[in-house]
Amino acid sequence: MKYQAKYQDVDPGTYIHLRVSSGLSPKTLEAAKIGLNNSICSVVILDVSNNDQPVGMGRIIGDGACHCQVVDICVLPAHQKQGLGKLIMQYLKDFIDESLPPSCYISLIADGDAYRLYELYGFKEVWPASRGMAFSKAVK
Repeated sequence: MKYQAKYQDVDPGTYIHLRVSSGLSPKTLEAAKIGLNNSICSVVILDVSNNDQPVGMGRIIGDGACHCQVVDICVLPAHQKQGLGKLIMQYLKDFIDESLPPSCYISLIADGDAYRLYELYGFKEVWPASRGMAFSKAVK
């Protein structure tokens, strides 16, 4: 299989599919539409051997200058363990280095062992200086 990474938006249906199929939490169609329209940067991995089907993605969200967050890093299970997560992160890191101000605080939440991937791109644990916290509104 051959892959291509691109700075490209994904449609809401593809976004939901990639998230859920990769083990991330589901999002409503309404939320996906709004969220995707407010992305600062989106990276998509396309399977060029299969009509450019999206098989992975990652995004940067935030205000674009003071605070940003890396989110939605995911790769479909059949395409994992091929360096695609690293490819997504390299594209996002290149965008961070080239497009965001030096004082921009870029954060992320790492699930499980994913922190090992993010460490490769300069991310460090913030504990004990800071404690990551979250609030998730229940889907009805």
